[in-house]
Amino acid sequence: MKFLEYTPLDRINDFLSELNLGERTIKGSLEAYSCKHTGTDKRLSLSLENEILDYLGKSSDTDSSSPVESLLSRSSRKTLIYLVLTLYHMYPDYDFSAVKAHQFFTEESWDTFKQIFDTYMLEASKEWIETYGGSSLLETVYKALDEVVKLSECEIYSYNPDSDADPFLEKGAIWSFSFFFYNRKLKRVVSFSFSCLSNLVADGFLADNLCYEEDGEIFDNMDI
Repeated sequence: MKFLEYTPLDRINDFLSELNLGERTIKGSLEAYSCKHTGTDKRLSLSLENEILDYLGKSSDTDSSSPVESLLSRSSRKTLIYLVLTLYHMYPDYDFSAVKAHQFFTEESWDTFKQIFDTYMLEASKEWIETYGGSSLLETVYKALDEVVKLSECEIYSYNPDSDADPFLEKGAIWSFSFFFYNRKLKRVVSFSFSCLSNLVADGFLADNLCYEEDGEIFDNMDI
């Protein structure tokens, strides 16, 4: 996997690097990767493949709608491995399990992504229009993604892990979403993660207030 630099993504990343909205901060990041394996990727890819095959060998689940059934296809396993390798490159200090990650990936449509984006990125979209005018933030994201991975040919996946296994989740996070746009023909993946953080938690405001209230209760009960 090789990180790819694209100017259209840079403009959006600069805007979403830390968009302060008062009590909340919106953060977002778009990263593009080529699916061509490096030396390290080849070893990791083989390890992930063996992990999946070992899991399949031990499973007795034959339900066609089960996660196990979808992994029987070599094409599906290859897609999963590319997605997990992308996660490894985004978070090199985090140890991902292919089998566990498979349970968190869900194939989505552009309409589903658009609905989530329109709902949760509404304030960020308003700030974008005030800053740049012209095309909306979603339109700009669409054009950038289309230039890099040709959306009409893409498979779109959301990644929704448990909170204790979520490298995207930062302290004070109110909500967080991660999507992956994978073009099988071009062998490219673009990840798009965006989240909303509470500035009150990040600044230690809540903790300070709690300490203040506890101290106040102590002094209230003291005879001076």
